[in-house]
Amino acid sequence: MKILFLSLLNIEEINNPGIYTDLIREFRNYGHDMTVVGPYERRENKETIFFRNEGIDFLQIKIGDITKTNKFKKGISILQLEYLYLKAIKKYIKKNDFDLIIYTTPPITFERVIKYLKRKNLNAKTYLLLKDIFPQNAVDLGYFSKLNPIYHYFRFKEKRLYKQSDRIGCMTINNLNYILKNNNYLKPNRIEVCPNTITIRKRTFFKESKNMVREKYNLPLDKTIYIYGGNLGKPQGVDFLCKVLLRSMDHDNMYFLIVGSGTEYKKLQTFILNNKIKNTKLIPQMSRLDYEEVVYSSDVGMIFLDHKFTIPNFPSRILSYMQASLPILAATDCISDLSEIIEGNKLGQWCKSDDVETFYLKSQKFLDKDYSEKIGMNSNNFLENNYSSLNAVNIILGKQKEKEKVV
Repeated sequence: MKILFLSLLNIEEINNPGIYTDLIREFRNYGHDMTVVGPYERRENKETIFFRNEGIDFLQIKIGDITKTNKFKKGISILQLEYLYLKAIKKYIKKNDFDLIIYTTPPITFERVIKYLKRKNLNAKTYLLLKDIFPQNAVDLGYFSKLNPIYHYFRFKEKRLYKQSDRIGCMTINNLNYILKNNNYLKPNRIEVCPNTITIRKRTFFKESKNMVREKYNLPLDKTIYIYGGNLGKPQGVDFLCKVLLRSMDHDNMYFLIVGSGTEYKKLQTFILNNKIKNTKLIPQMSRLDYEEVVYSSDVGMIFLDHKFTIPNFPSRILSYMQASLPILAATDCISDLSEIIEGNKLGQWCKSDDVETFYLKSQKFLDKDYSEKIGMNSNNFLENNYSSLNAVNIILGKQKEKEKVV
């Protein structure tokens, strides 16, 4: 089968782990002919290029900056995406015999691209991997209101993209139900659960190895380490995280390790310094290998989402915690089904992300090492049974229905 994969992720090295690279590699390993389209941002000073590597064709398209830039420049770059992708695809991808076209959100502005590809590849089926529900998430975070013309423009593009999609894979059951409820023109049989997945890898750290990694990063050897890794922006509710750190700052056995970057990084850094919080270490974004080291050397994986969200989210960073057999401590909105996934399957603890005291009390449970290790094993087993890349491949190809227990 010939498959075209489009996303906003810069994918050049297929062997790097990640939800998209693992999925693409799984398709390739099972004999499918893959073409991958992604961007270079302007700051990288690279031109659009088409090349082949590791048995996969890559089209990397030069676009404007959409990360680490101001809102105005980001907005302009997003609006230009459709034109730039169309222009490059018309120039570099001459074959019109794709069987399957897979694409992701963000962005929702691929609608004209998908329409063009469907017209050129008459027998191709289209599959949307829905990872982000925009523009509603921007409304939830106060970027603009539903009265703003910007909202109506993006909502129009969102509907058009859904209509172009033969099938839509949602991350969770709540995600799926939200889409059906708010887009009643869609037929239910076109929508299914296709969760975030990774390639399952076995990697065991013994106590000596963990201690060596902790010493390398000047982390305590005798405390329970709660790690958060990923974006530090408005969606993560950094104000709540600050309150959590303040509430826990005097606990002798707890240590918080936060690794990442984002618009709220400086705010968090200033808060930690001003309040002289000693049991917290903040590290800028690390390489994938270094980050994996510290995850495996930690004890508890943390998830944060702003309590104001009205759309269900499923942060992919939870998978790296599960891979390392860490129990999960999550604070999110009530719309997400993370509470059912985590507590219903005994993977950890959950609370609403505006309840600092409950979070503090639930965090104490992981100080019991026997409890923590047992829940961590549940977490790893659940990953293997539900969130493997092969599972996602089979769902996309229609070879199996998603298991009922993956909620």
